[in-house]
Amino acid sequence: MYTAKDYSHLLGASGFSDMLLNNHFKLYQGYVNATNVAANRLTELVAAGETGPGEYAEIKRRFGWEFNGMRLHEYYFGNMKKDGTSLPEGASLHAQIIKDFASYEAWESDFRSTGSIRGIGWTVLFYDKHASRLLNVWINEHDMGPLAGSEPILVMDVFEHAFMTDYGLSRPDYIASFMKAIDWNVAQERFKG
Repeated sequence: MYTAKDYSHLLGASGFSDMLLNNHFKLYQGYVNATNVAANRLTELVAAGETGPGEYAEIKRRFGWEFNGMRLHEYYFGNMKKDGTSLPEGASLHAQIIKDFASYEAWESDFRSTGSIRGIGWTVLFYDKHASRLLNVWINEHDMGPLAGSEPILVMDVFEHAFMTDYGLSRPDYIASFMKAIDWNVAQERFKG
């Protein structure tokens, strides 16, 4: 069974109202609950030998949506901090950003632009271990778009529920607040793996 993590330490973060964060935490808890319900039902169906088309197939298809919705929110909230931090210039993640994007500013511009794409989804800084390369990636739906074999380093939720309460349709203002709330220490730890 998966257990929802407590992210209440983010309450009071600049640029994020407590109402928005509390609603977002509830949405995340819904993904955790739905993941558990789906996992338990799949276990029951397998034990009963009912693994053909129908209920088993539909739950199996839906499982990736619920699980990735849970996990991506954990990455998202996990790489945020009430007051944010800066990425030290000597950090290995900073060096990799410079190598792959030519400058931190170019990376940030690309990350923000990716987050500004019309539609719902996620912006993720992935590290492709096979090519030793960082990539800013748009994920349209939870279960469509993560890069196989790549590690999420920094995750930004750009579904409307992440910003509309506080920013309406002004996604760039939300992105600016998110950039100030990044906990680069967490991103660096993910990069070191």
